[in-house]
Amino acid sequence: MKILFIDTTHSLLPQLLNEAGFECIHSAYKTKEEYEAIIHEYDGIIIRSKFYIDASFISKATNLKFIGRVGSGMENIDLVAAEKYGVQCINSPEGNRDAVGEQAIGMILSLFNNINRACNEVRQGIWLREENRGIELRGKTVGIIGFGNVGSAFAEKLMGFGCKIIAYDKYKTDYAPVYVTEVDLKTIQECSDVISLHIPLNEDTEFIIDDQFLDKCKKGVYIINTSRGKVVQTEHLVSRIKNGQVQGACLDVLEYEATSFEKFSSTNPTFKWLSESDRVILTPHIAGWTHESNIKLSTTLAKKIIQRFASSTN
Repeated sequence: MKILFIDTTHSLLPQLLNEAGFECIHSAYKTKEEYEAIIHEYDGIIIRSKFYIDASFISKATNLKFIGRVGSGMENIDLVAAEKYGVQCINSPEGNRDAVGEQAIGMILSLFNNINRACNEVRQGIWLREENRGIELRGKTVGIIGFGNVGSAFAEKLMGFGCKIIAYDKYKTDYAPVYVTEVDLKTIQECSDVISLHIPLNEDTEFIIDDQFLDKCKKGVYIINTSRGKVVQTEHLVSRIKNGQVQGACLDVLEYEATSFEKFSSTNPTFKWLSESDRVILTPHIAGWTHESNIKLSTTLAKKIIQRFASSTN
């Protein structure tokens, strides 16, 4: 089977596939139109987030058996079209679950303890102690929306902090371990001191965090988003931070990102306010971007592809 690598990946992914008998062709710098002209020659595609694989693209891939995504979310693939054409879609959310969980912990601890602000002040020779008095995670109620690979990893890492963990997942029941309490969305909104989002981007979740959602949250809630930028209506979030209904936010992802996640628009006035606020922690979509996850994402995806398709190479 011939596999076309549309994006760059860790070298272990093609290595493992080659050892299993697949032929890997690297071509990470063509346009979408150039790929469409040759895609009929390939049995598999490996992609991260370079562009949206739509129905038109899939229809031209007449020999395609699978699309492998190095990552968790599948919003850059038309899953309905893939199913229609008999193309399997395979991702590797297990690979970065620990990385994202750790980043979420790190971001909220930094915000609670004013670490970013205090660090910048000390670098400027400013020594303010009382002004940087923090708050503790112990005793707080942390609400998790979405209890898949990453949501569950985040909960695991919260266990040692002495906080109450509650979770809501629209698509699951009876999923929570003993240290997590399953609740409905209303309880998440009413009881959480911190709300952390671990959900895919789809029709159900796009801009789920908006005025209507935030109006139902207790005053002083903190929002963590390490999932996808467009699950949060940023203007609505900012207005709630300004009036104190939201105490702060940790955002690894922004709605202003490009589809590829490699760049974003920094000219939006709402982003300008975010970038200047010391009640907001911002990072450039790196929550799942560790050296370890780079390896695990690729090896996990390779194992899945080999398991499903290795017999076709013989």
